[in-house]
Amino acid sequence: MKKIIMTGGGTAGHVNPNLALMPKLRKLQYEIAYIGSKDGIERTIIEKEGIRYHAISSGKLRRYIDLKNITDPFKVVKGIFDALSVLRKEKPSIVFSKGGFVSVPVVIAASILKIPVLSHESDMTPGLANRISMRFCDKLLVTFPETLKHTGEKGILAGSIIREELFQGDSVKAMELTGFTGVKPVILVMGGSIGSVKINQAVRGILQRITGQFDVIHLCGKGNLDSRLDGAEGYRQFEYLRQEMKDVLAMSDLVVSRAGSNSIFEFLALRKPNLLIPLPLASSRGDQLQNAESFRSKGYSMVLKEEDLTSDTLLLSLNELYRKRDTYRNSMSLDKAVNGTDLAVELIEKYSKA
Repeated sequence: MKKIIMTGGGTAGHVNPNLALMPKLRKLQYEIAYIGSKDGIERTIIEKEGIRYHAISSGKLRRYIDLKNITDPFKVVKGIFDALSVLRKEKPSIVFSKGGFVSVPVVIAASILKIPVLSHESDMTPGLANRISMRFCDKLLVTFPETLKHTGEKGILAGSIIREELFQGDSVKAMELTGFTGVKPVILVMGGSIGSVKINQAVRGILQRITGQFDVIHLCGKGNLDSRLDGAEGYRQFEYLRQEMKDVLAMSDLVVSRAGSNSIFEFLALRKPNLLIPLPLASSRGDQLQNAESFRSKGYSMVLKEEDLTSDTLLLSLNELYRKRDTYRNSMSLDKAVNGTDLAVELIEKYSKA
């Protein structure tokens, strides 16, 4: 049996594409193990899937001044030694990295041991972790054609890695989960795996006005539930959904979301009209702004900048998006995106060490 080590973490966006590859890899008789951080979201997600999990030391590499910049490089070095130990024990045929800072020690350790490494970059410009990893990996798979100008000869346009299960959603199951009847159109609001306080506040500030026309499913992030809204007519809130997500997406007519690459390509694949509220430069490196502008320019998404976000502007945008929903669906139906899932599996097969 061939063996693959997968890595990536920090957010669900660095984990879900790995999950999307696993069913196909199992069919090809790969044994799968995972390397992640000790306390990251990836540990919770992967262990729920029954995948063997190895925790290593991980330090964050920051672009700004912080006292932790003194200590975290030592954590990264320790992470390399931790990863070397795991890889020597597991003896994988290949390592597949989805990015995030925990992946850097794993990729470096694999390079030291001459284990083939493939990395995947979701955003238009590679993040710091993948810029470092690119020196040590065999190939960097990218989602946007524009990214190739940053990758040199190591870049391969692979497209987005989409979970096949998303196409198997059942809106009836989602109605059972939420108690909605299907009479009103449904808006799905999601602020990323950790939620967004500002989006949450904007939605709740106009809840009574929204629910007169729509039913609302609100994924508000861990610790962000508002018990005062439990049982509110036309409104259901959850911290996070995993298995039920495909069903909720199947039922949803509109989506309000951050502009993480994995999410927006899922909306594109499912032809879901969407309003993107990207993370601003003040709290990101600007990757979501680039993602959102790319989709806006192609007619796939409506964009509302966070600095312009209020309850009133959100309501106006939602009404406009609903009026133009068929226009957005038609634009998305013309997309000729590469099947990133199949190509990623083909490349894993190609580069796996015999």
